[in-house]
Amino acid sequence: MTTLQRQPGPASDFPGSFVPEDLIAQTARGLAVEVGLQPVSPAVGAALRMLAGACGARAVVEIGTGTGVSGLWLLRGMRPDGVLTTIERESEHQRMARRLFVEAGFPASRTRVITGRALEVLPRLADGAYDLVFVDAEPTEYASCVHESLRLLRPGGLVVLHGVLTTGRDVFTVREVALAIRDDERWQPAVLPIGEGLLAAVKA
Repeated sequence: MTTLQRQPGPASDFPGSFVPEDLIAQTARGLAVEVGLQPVSPAVGAALRMLAGACGARAVVEIGTGTGVSGLWLLRGMRPDGVLTTIERESEHQRMARRLFVEAGFPASRTRVITGRALEVLPRLADGAYDLVFVDAEPTEYASCVHESLRLLRPGGLVVLHGVLTTGRDVFTVREVALAIRDDERWQPAVLPIGEGLLAAVKA
């Protein structure tokens, strides 16, 4: 029997195109660009889906809904009965995300969309009730979001920060938060060098 080997594509396409996005995710990405947002890359999205699946996530908090790009990836990695609580200041962005979640086949009961500032909403969420917290918000709020995550997550839960390898103006703010997590014995962290960088840390 002859074994046919699939030829790899151009190196520049890998790993970014390793897990392609479907039409709904592409639509969410296009809307994000139209309203001036920078959504997570497909590679980062695939990592989020994998992390949600690895921890058997049933309850996830997303800080920064945008138009739903990262939320779609998270929902696809979560348990079938899981609920995504997603927080965003801009109600118009959330309107787009809510519509796309439904178009992707997720009933309204699978998402809890909250409009408001994360640092005002997070204190109202239950202690130890969440499996994963994904932070893709203003870098100046990262430290406070991590502090709240310690309370929100169950033991063994994950906090995931987006943009820890950024080269933008907030690079030092983000790096300080990452180093603080590294040096805190309550976390077991690792940096995933994909996209603008993900820091994933398990609550000990």
